[in-house]
Amino acid sequence: MPRPLGELEDSVMTRVWKWNRPVTVREVLEDLQQERSIAYTTVMTVLDNLHQKGWVRREAEGRAYRYEAVSTRAAYAAALMNEAWSQSDNPAAALVAFFGMMSAEQREALSGAMRIVGPVSQAIPEAIPEAIPQADPQETPQETPQAVPENPGAAEPEVER
Repeated sequence: MPRPLGELEDSVMTRVWKWNRPVTVREVLEDLQQERSIAYTTVMTVLDNLHQKGWVRREAEGRAYRYEAVSTRAAYAAALMNEAWSQSDNPAAALVAFFGMMSAEQREALSGAMRIVGPVSQAIPEAIPEAIPQADPQETPQETPQAVPENPGAAEPEVER
């Protein structure tokens, strides 16, 4: 299970994920400097740490390295959610609470994801404890629009590397 990234690690990985190509320390540095004052050696250390932790792979290019994400941001987020969910003593209740915190857009994305994954087993509702509110079967289901990627022009690859 991945540990959550620190603030600076997340800022660096956000760029690596967004650009979706091998990047140099200099490229990340120049982009980060638009937001904050930061040293080349700090960015180099963060990328080296991310490499040691297995978040990026690197390839030598002259005297420098090019760094590339090992996994997608979506896979990172999913791993964090899965870890948090697995720590619950009542996973069904945790999911209900989580769904209750979701915005309408997040619920639409969840609905779209569930259409991709496929139908849920009929046995699952029976396994949910009585204490957890269930949808009223008399309610008319509303049609849910398709989920739209955050940035349609820059979709993440479907297969992890």
